[in-house]
Amino acid sequence: MAKQIRIAMWSGPRALSTAMMRAWENRPDCVIVDEPLYGAYLAATGLDHPMRNEIIAGMECDTARVAEAMVSANGAPVIYQKHMSHHLLPDMPHDWVERLSNAFLVRQPGHVLASYDRKQPAPTLDDIGIAQQVELFDRLADRFGTPPPVVDADDVQAAPELTLGALCQALDVPFRAEMLAWPAGPRESDGVWASFWYDAVRRSTGFAAPSERAIVLSPALARLEEAAQPLYERLAEHRLGAAGWMRPI
Repeated sequence: MAKQIRIAMWSGPRALSTAMMRAWENRPDCVIVDEPLYGAYLAATGLDHPMRNEIIAGMECDTARVAEAMVSANGAPVIYQKHMSHHLLPDMPHDWVERLSNAFLVRQPGHVLASYDRKQPAPTLDDIGIAQQVELFDRLADRFGTPPPVVDADDVQAAPELTLGALCQALDVPFRAEMLAWPAGPRESDGVWASFWYDAVRRSTGFAAPSERAIVLSPALARLEEAAQPLYERLAEHRLGAAGWMRPI
């Protein structure tokens, strides 16, 4: 790799985003940044999220400063930034995103809603970030004339090496086998909110196989799933196929 690459992975919550962050952090050539806009998002919206005060107090909440830090981040050949798409509010600056190598992680809305509701009941469509993902995806596709790479959480779980290999290829980053497994436990790089949200990931050592359990949603969540499904499908139709990628010998 001739030059440093700064990757911005745009996801919604409960979409395998932290496990994906673990995979990249386990590369010896990579450092990660965990949801750098979260503090600014909470400060701007006034939303009452778990650990709100600790998050705002522990993070940079000036969006312009966050943006400058992201486009100038150093410390390794690969800088992996885990972003929640809904943290990038409409009145925040967006141009800096175009200076990064962007990718998108999606997951079936029913799985997202069921998982989110267990941690923070009664989510809204805005809470899961899918509409914001589509808007940002379209902006980047229009700006550069080609769609950014998209990976689906189901594909990552079913075929992690092939899917991560395809993602690395799309980002022009060499695949590393270290991405497939990592040590359990917390990380110094984890966000302030990790003690509330990251319990399962902190017990993990790799990508779990897709769950075969049926998802049962309340009527309210089922209505949200119905609204979110076309947005998910809009992105999922661009997801990377893993079949064409072969691991380098």
